[in-house]
Amino acid sequence: MTDRPRVLVTRLIPDEGLDPVLEACEVDLWEDELPPPRAELLRRVAGKDGLLTLLTDVVDDELLDAAGPQLKVVSNFAVGFDNIDVAACTRRRVPAGNTPGVLTETTADLAFALVMAAARRIPEGVDYVRDGSWKTWGPMLLMGVDVHGATLGIVGFGRIGREMARRGRGFGMRILYHDVHPAAPAEEAELGARRVEMDDLLRESDFISLHVNLTE
Repeated sequence: MTDRPRVLVTRLIPDEGLDPVLEACEVDLWEDELPPPRAELLRRVAGKDGLLTLLTDVVDDELLDAAGPQLKVVSNFAVGFDNIDVAACTRRRVPAGNTPGVLTETTADLAFALVMAAARRIPEGVDYVRDGSWKTWGPMLLMGVDVHGATLGIVGFGRIGREMARRGRGFGMRILYHDVHPAAPAEEAELGARRVEMDDLLRESDFISLHVNLTE
């Protein structure tokens, strides 16, 4: 027997996060690339003191009951927590944690990469070459549109939306945004962003990037 806490980790995560858990706890680690099936998750959570989940793992009354009253914490490897029934955890006095803020810059990088890929038709170009269609350069071949000087419309001006504006400004873009909560005038000035109504944003933008919560 061991006195170390027993923890179920539902997927391989980067060593920086996993190593401290392995060092301090007796770990049951699900190593498959796909998430554990529900029945397997319910079986393996039994008797655990801690649970490290991903967004694919639904933490609800059924799972918490399967774990047992000794469960002390649920830790979600995600910014969001749509998969966690917070009220169910609260009723059992089990704290649930997530990882807010860690992917703000990364998500904005990826979103801007998608803008660039769409503008310059990069996926089409890759397919065109791999299909053996390319013969030589042509002035009209896969002509895209410029990003610099274009208008970027951002729907949702939270942390990620504002970082998206910062990247757009670096490309000399005109920045419009729509959000129910206006940014402070000083922040709008810093980011070169202007709040507009949704219809105006849709009408005036060359590119639109969505950064809103999935709500009704």
